[in-house]
Amino acid sequence: MNPPSSHQVESFPPQVAPDCVLLILGTVPSVRSLELRQSYGHKHNLFWPFMGELFDAGPELAYAERVARLQRHGVGIWDVLERCERPGSLDSAIVRDSEVANDIPALLATHPGIRAIALNGGKAQQSFRRHIVPRFDATLRARITRLDLPSTSPANASIPRARKLELWRQLLDWTRRG
Repeated sequence: MNPPSSHQVESFPPQVAPDCVLLILGTVPSVRSLELRQSYGHKHNLFWPFMGELFDAGPELAYAERVARLQRHGVGIWDVLERCERPGSLDSAIVRDSEVANDIPALLATHPGIRAIALNGGKAQQSFRRHIVPRFDATLRARITRLDLPSTSPANASIPRARKLELWRQLLDWTRRG
C-alpha cells in the first residue's frame, strides 16, 4: 500500500441549508482555502467580492456570516470533487485519474428545493459533466438547470472582472433576493 500523497486534497462538507434553491460548486479547495478552512479563501479570488455585490456577503464579513447570508438567500456552496491529487492550487494540476466526486445526487435528493447548480469555472464544469451528469436520473435532469460560469480564481485573468460579474449576476434569477 502506498502512503498518502502530500498532494491529496479533500473537499469541505457542503454548506447548504435545508431550503437551498441554488447550489454553487467549485472544483476543490485551494491550498489557501484548506489552510484557512474556508471556501474561496485566497484573497485575490473574486468569489466573495461577487457574493458581496450580489448578496451582501462580502469578504469584509466573518466567514460564518458570509455563509449565513448566502444561505438566507437560498444559496449553498460545495465542490464537485470530494478528493483528488493536486500539487499546488491550480485546477489544471489535478491528476485526472485521482478524481473522486462528491455525492451530489444524494445531496439533491435531500434538498428537493434546489433548482439550479452554478459551476465555478471550466474544471468544475468538466468534472461535473464527467462524474455527476451520468448519475442524474430523468427527474434530476428535468429539475436542475446548470449554469456554467467563469472561474473566480485569480488564475483566470483572461476575462475582465466586470464581464465575470455580469455573468455571475444570473444567480439572482435563481435566489430569494430579500
